[in-house]
Amino acid sequence: MDIADWRKKIDELDRRLVELLNQRAQAAHEIGKLKRDVGMPIYEPDREQAVFGNVRKLNQGPLPDRDLLRIYERIMDVMRQIQKEEIAPQATEELGATELDSEVND
Repeated sequence: MDIADWRKKIDELDRRLVELLNQRAQAAHEIGKLKRDVGMPIYEPDREQAVFGNVRKLNQGPLPDRDLLRIYERIMDVMRQIQKEEIAPQATEELGATELDSEVND
């Protein structure tokens, strides 16, 4: 295969990764709703360690475990943010200026 063929392969893999990441985000969103309903915390370190262990077991390389775990740390950060937004959505309007506003000059 030449470089153009490899790039086509990467483009197809990227398409599949995006699809899978969005499916994972949807699952995280649904879990966020369930956590909200039962009052569970968003951050669950034991679950994250289990995910890291699972992907480490699945890894057959050539991606080193340390790099795979760095990628998954970022994925987990994003998924936690999705859950935070489900549990505590951002207010749609500002509450007004307070003494803590950075624009207030005394």
